[in-house]
Amino acid sequence: MALPSVNPTKTASWKRLEHHFTEAQYLKMKDLFAQDAERANKFTIKWDDFYVDFSKNRITEETFKYLLELADDVKLKEAIESQFSGEKINKTEGRAVLHTALRAPESAVVMVDGENVIPEIYKVKHKIEGFTNEVVNGDRKGYTGKPFTDVVNIGIGGSDLGPAMVVDALQFYKNQLTTHFVSNVDGDHVNEVIKKLNPETTLFVVVSKTFTTQETISNANTIKSWFLKSANEEDIAKHFVAVSTNLDAVSKFGIDTSNIFPMWDWVGGRFSLWSAVGLSISLAVGYNNYASLLEGAHKMDVHFKNEDFKKNIPVVLGLISIWYNNFFDAESEAVIAYSQYLNQFATYLQQGIMESNGKSVDRNGSPIDYQTGTLIWGEPGTNSQHAFFQLIHQGTKLIPADFIGFVESLHGNQDHQDKLTSNFLAQTEALLNGKTKEQVVAEGTSEAIVPFKIFEGNKPTNTIFIKKLTPESLGKLIAMYEHKIFVQGVIWNIFSYDQFGVELGKQLASKILKEFSGEAENEHDNSTFNLLNYYRQNS
Repeated sequence: MALPSVNPTKTASWKRLEHHFTEAQYLKMKDLFAQDAERANKFTIKWDDFYVDFSKNRITEETFKYLLELADDVKLKEAIESQFSGEKINKTEGRAVLHTALRAPESAVVMVDGENVIPEIYKVKHKIEGFTNEVVNGDRKGYTGKPFTDVVNIGIGGSDLGPAMVVDALQFYKNQLTTHFVSNVDGDHVNEVIKKLNPETTLFVVVSKTFTTQETISNANTIKSWFLKSANEEDIAKHFVAVSTNLDAVSKFGIDTSNIFPMWDWVGGRFSLWSAVGLSISLAVGYNNYASLLEGAHKMDVHFKNEDFKKNIPVVLGLISIWYNNFFDAESEAVIAYSQYLNQFATYLQQGIMESNGKSVDRNGSPIDYQTGTLIWGEPGTNSQHAFFQLIHQGTKLIPADFIGFVESLHGNQDHQDKLTSNFLAQTEALLNGKTKEQVVAEGTSEAIVPFKIFEGNKPTNTIFIKKLTPESLGKLIAMYEHKIFVQGVIWNIFSYDQFGVELGKQLASKILKEFSGEAENEHDNSTFNLLNYYRQNS
């Protein structure tokens, strides 16, 4: 059974939302709070160590009712069942979508093509655990007998963004190993990394499902050449491991087949950190912390799969996003994490959200005449307050924002944590209430300056308050956004798990590359032709 294919704009609930919006667009959230003393409680979900307040949104109980009806009309519940049961919901590529299986318990049963994949998943997990412990404990050594001090993850896209973000986010939990990430095919990038490394004590993790990805293999070969300046071919087996399905190519590279960690085609790249792609995470923070990350994600999976929609965090966040994107024409969403540890989180979400739902054809192959996808951006608070908050507060664009904060700091500096949290809470309050002309005048502001100091307010936010940044809570947070992506894709009637949009430019790049070496000459538009000539004449 494929995903249900329902044009959301043709549903009764969408029609009700359109009619409702004619009045709701003028709602003032301050008025809604004044009219209902219980509003914050009605629009808050308390789950495990998460406290999610979505009351500071331009919604009423009527809005929420219609949004929940929309979820039913597009058969979201059935779609969730289809995903978790291993059906091939990635129809365009003929694949199941089962990153959730990677964090399921060993007792689970998840069938793909008539076979339970859980035993194979745990076989790989045990291999990751054993390998991690050998490296971290110093039992596995480099070619001169020294223990490893550094790990380099060589990948791009999901083979880089997920592990890089998590390793950065969990720096507090890191062990003695220093982890580096090489992704861009820009030669300056890889050379900046390797100049800091000692080949005797560095382990390289090459992550490429096909072992043909141009950026990854180019960087791997550059690093291999650098490594061989001080080591021999047979030493490659001690210093390079691979996460891949292409055994032949990996073996030809010189990597010992026993050091290949397999992947599966039912795990999309942007959701692959839960698979062997997360090897660098396990190495950086230890396998037990990596296992906790997966356990947290599994807890969110269970919540998403089983919880009633009105108290289901990913469903509620997904529906609210639809409300702004498709009715208010808000094109972007900001993600503001009040933790420097999450400084790569918005960048990570950009791939997950924009690659998944950046589609203009529905599940029937027909062009879409409504908006899909959202632009995602953000930086940590309080840094972002001194950067782009001016636009959110006083600009002309409606920018819904997620504020993510933690009750406890990791290093225990209460003074800093109080200041951080005061900003975290103050910003959503300021975006809600704004500042009236009367308030500005009462401050003694000169008449000429008054208009410039007025804040309209009524800017929507979600507040996601978490007890503490731990591997488990981070796993929950990542999985929460993964499921929000799924909810939006189901409602928009698109296939969220293919990414054909990234391929065209790569295909053309291969053709242009051959022109640089004189192997081919291709036709181009005048602009590209002139640019090619400029490069060839000046490089």
